[in-house]
Amino acid sequence: MVQAVSKYIVSLNQVHEKFGLRRAEDDRFFTEWREDFVQLSAEEKARLDLIKQRYDYQQADSPMLEETAKVLIVSPLLDLAGFYEPPFRFRAEIAVSFEFEDEEEIQGRIDALVIQQRFWVLVVEAKQTKASIEVGIPQLLTYMAANPNPQQAVFGLVTNGSSFAFAKVLEQTYDFSDVYSLISRRNQLYDVLSVMKKIGTLIVSR
Repeated sequence: MVQAVSKYIVSLNQVHEKFGLRRAEDDRFFTEWREDFVQLSAEEKARLDLIKQRYDYQQADSPMLEETAKVLIVSPLLDLAGFYEPPFRFRAEIAVSFEFEDEEEIQGRIDALVIQQRFWVLVVEAKQTKASIEVGIPQLLTYMAANPNPQQAVFGLVTNGSSFAFAKVLEQTYDFSDVYSLISRRNQLYDVLSVMKKIGTLIVSR
């Protein structure tokens, strides 16, 4: 029986059962999001301030739809992180399928960008950005579990346009960063972009 990823994998327990993934117990497993921050230029900070101003303006009227979040928030971040330029290559809307020993099969299309086969960017599939990013985490981990080289770390970012969290999967282990939020008075997009740049450096150097 074929089932869609987004409808079938909806909890972390299902990710654990189907893919054998386990959350890291050692906080040293995923240090990339909190160590050796990439320093941002004044110009980059100014552009991030503008993105947040636009977010605040649009969000004050009504919660943004998913496509609006992609255009207003996600695409500019990818641009600032340099992911649209060489040596990076990305693909979107990729078909994936998984077959299990019980002859069950799940498949779907990734509503995300996949950069260098190492960095997955998933916008939560929800009608409004007020949906928690937690609903997208099982799906993100499912797609990351498709990594053809499990001995090589892969990274992910899940966002609803308002909140952001990074993930890392290596072999059968995963962990998350703290959650960054645009609700904060301080512009936490500074941190988000810094981590994205750090991940960009890692996936082209290994």
